[in-house]
Amino acid sequence: MSRWLKVLPLTLVLAPLGIFATSCGSSRNQAQIRFVHAIPDAKALDVAVYGPQQINGMQLFVDVGFRGFLPSAGYTNVFSDTDTIKGLVNPTDTTSVFSDTVSWSAGLQYTVIATGFSATGVNGSNVVLQSILDENSPPASGNVEFRVINASPHSPPGGVDVYIDPIPVQAMGSAVISGLAYQQVSKYVSLVFFPGNNPNGNNNGYELYVTQSGSTTPIFSQYLGPADNTIHTLVLTDIQGGNAMNPLAMELTDLD
Repeated sequence: MSRWLKVLPLTLVLAPLGIFATSCGSSRNQAQIRFVHAIPDAKALDVAVYGPQQINGMQLFVDVGFRGFLPSAGYTNVFSDTDTIKGLVNPTDTTSVFSDTVSWSAGLQYTVIATGFSATGVNGSNVVLQSILDENSPPASGNVEFRVINASPHSPPGGVDVYIDPIPVQAMGSAVISGLAYQQVSKYVSLVFFPGNNPNGNNNGYELYVTQSGSTTPIFSQYLGPADNTIHTLVLTDIQGGNAMNPLAMELTDLD
């Protein structure tokens, strides 16, 4: 059975426990979710729920590969209920990579991330499943918001610092997120919007730097070119196989 963990506070927000369900029924009874596959040693997964309204199980997402997420935009409607959610290698395989019982609240949106390792435990006992509340109120005009989720088991001891600097970068500024450890979720960071059209041009977008906490030497850097008045979640993962941090963050658009 996978573990549901609360995200620890630093300068960070707590990640509330999660909520899932199926994609039908009255909208008054529904939450909305999206699923991120961040288990570096697991194959593509089908994600299904089992509960009072779907005794035989109902698939939510099919064939989600490592570092993949579904839906590719927006969210999937799910019943607000108490259900069991499972990640299966295929629909006919009764062994789940993860399995947990969860409850859902209506009217809220969640990012659901499976991380950890499947091969080191029995039936997903070392997989960590997190359901993280998304706060999708539009940012102020002329601003863009970012949030970072550390789903990389091989992120540095003490966590990572995150810098998001407008291009052209003369020198790295101050970290906007500090000491983000594995399984932690940052607060939303609001920045003045800089148009992002050409990563090789001037005054276009931002440069993301991820460093070991307390260091200014980047583990990796990445171009970000969001639109105005949007919200983005950046997910840090391992590489395939899981022996190092991936040098590219996943970018999910929360509000576009």
